[in-house]
Amino acid sequence: MRMVLIAFCFLLLSGCMKPSDMQQQASYYMGDAGLLNHYRIQRSSTWVLQSDSKLYIAQGHFLPVGEPYARPNVVAEEAFAAAVEVFPMVRRSTQPLGLEEALLEAKGFGYDYLLYTRFAAAEDSVGSREEWETSEQWGDVGRDRGVLQLMLLEVGTRHLVDFARIETRGGFLQFYNASPDDLLRPPLQDYTRQLLGR
Repeated sequence: MRMVLIAFCFLLLSGCMKPSDMQQQASYYMGDAGLLNHYRIQRSSTWVLQSDSKLYIAQGHFLPVGEPYARPNVVAEEAFAAAVEVFPMVRRSTQPLGLEEALLEAKGFGYDYLLYTRFAAAEDSVGSREEWETSEQWGDVGRDRGVLQLMLLEVGTRHLVDFARIETRGGFLQFYNASPDDLLRPPLQDYTRQLLGR
C-alpha cells in the first residue's frame, strides 16, 4: 500500500512538471543553499543579438584580485567554448588585449560585436590534500568564488550595448579539487544564450 501511495504522489508531481524541469529547479535551490556550484548574472540591459551576428571575444590584461596565478586568457577561452554552441561566427584573441587593441582586431576581422571580458576577482580556497599540506590553515578551507565582468560593444560604433557582472560560488558538495576557473563555463553558457533571447 505504501508503494502505491508513493507511486501515486510521484505521478501527481510529474504531471505538474517535467523531470528535466524538476532537475533544474532542484539544482538551482541546492546551489542557492550552497550545496552545489552557483552563479548570479546581473545585466545592465536586455540586449538581444541576431542569430547570425559575428562575435569576437577578448580578455583584458587584468589579473584577478586574490588569484594572480589564473591562466592569462582563461575567461576568453571559456567564453569562446560557450559561444560556439549558439553563435555560428565566433573568434577569440589568442592572448589578453587592451580594449582598443581588441576593438581594432575585431574590426580588422569584420566582426559585428566584441565581448570584452575581465576576471575581476577570485578566491581559491583549499580543496584538496595537497593544498591543505601547503596551507594547513582552517580559514583557507572552503568554497571557491569568482567575479567576471563582461562588456558587449558594437564594433562599428564602439557603443556599449550591455555590461554584465557574474558572481560564481562553489558548492560544499563540489569543492574538492576545484579552482575558480572550474566555475566559469556554466554562467558564460547561460549569458551567451541570453544574448540570443533563449
